[in-house]
Amino acid sequence: MRVTRSTTAATLALVAALAAGALAGCAPSTSTARPGEVAPSSAPSVPASSTPSPSPSGAEESPSASPSATPSPTPTPTPSPTPTPTPTPTPTAKPVLSPGDTGDQVRELQARLAQLEWFEGKITDSYGDQTKVAVGGFQAKRDLDDTGVVDEKTWSTLTSMTRQPTDDEMHNRLTPGPALFEEGSEGEDVKELQARLKQIGWFSGKVTGYYGAETATGVKGFQEKRAVPTTGEVDQRTLDRLNAMTREPTEAELTNEPPKKEKTSAGNLDSRCMTGRALCISKATNQMAWVVDGEVQSSFAVRFGSELTPTREGAFSVGWKSRDHVSTIYDTPMPYAMFFSGGQAVHYSADFAARGYNGASHGCVNVRDKAGIASLFDQVGVGDKVIVYR
Repeated sequence: MRVTRSTTAATLALVAALAAGALAGCAPSTSTARPGEVAPSSAPSVPASSTPSPSPSGAEESPSASPSATPSPTPTPTPSPTPTPTPTPTPTAKPVLSPGDTGDQVRELQARLAQLEWFEGKITDSYGDQTKVAVGGFQAKRDLDDTGVVDEKTWSTLTSMTRQPTDDEMHNRLTPGPALFEEGSEGEDVKELQARLKQIGWFSGKVTGYYGAETATGVKGFQEKRAVPTTGEVDQRTLDRLNAMTREPTEAELTNEPPKKEKTSAGNLDSRCMTGRALCISKATNQMAWVVDGEVQSSFAVRFGSELTPTREGAFSVGWKSRDHVSTIYDTPMPYAMFFSGGQAVHYSADFAARGYNGASHGCVNVRDKAGIASLFDQVGVGDKVIVYR
């Protein structure tokens, strides 16, 4: 029998198919091809394309959406720390006037200080030591920096307390006004004049109502001390200055009656004042009594230190006395000073006489009755008690 090439090929294909089925028993069954036929593929052939090869599983997958690129987070900027402001230094007060200056403003300064009795003598255009001391005293009294240099605050304080000086005052032209009282004048007004002069130690005679030589001498002394025309006659300026420094005279003062001695009891004076000799000083009533064996010999209006410089309270004694004392700290007069606690003393105060309770001391007990404390100074002795209480 003649075997053709096609028959042989078909036979070989069949044998190969049977062998493949025997070796792969778990494979899906396939159809047996007849001789001369090519066994069909179990899956239709997929024509080649230019697309990329499928994944190894052979399954067609829906293409996944390309993931959106996650943007890198914008870093939160670190806030810059708020810089601490550099504190502005307190500017040094600009001086308005200082030692060595000259000119009309210096004259005005001296004249204004003279109105408050911080400057005495002739007005000049030169800022010297006397002016510096006067400025320093004024500053210390008003709780300002006592530099002796006039800064803006010092000048503002001074001008608020004084009036604009006249040209005559700034150039020492003392022109008296018409005389209101003079030698030969008489009457009740002259009595009041004499009583007021007596309160501040410028008249020591009896109040008579007659303006004689003794009254004229007292007026001259007062005028010279206050830098008003020294005539011995009372003009309006002299009378105004005198009234500002004194109080309305009492009937006893106008009629020369001696002050009455008051019987006292523990009810109105501290009990420590009731024996021996004592200056009994009450902060509650602003009064000082000179008490001997429980009886008041004399009494005075007084004022005390401020909150910053308080007058000490307690039982003390007079350590020493100085009739014409001048403060070494403030360079201000302290006449008839009776020291009882360190630098604190009972003494006459011209500032108290002029301004009353508008001011305060630096801790001392101020008395404004000059004639009265002059007499008291001679009565009080070293070692006598001083009782300061409320």
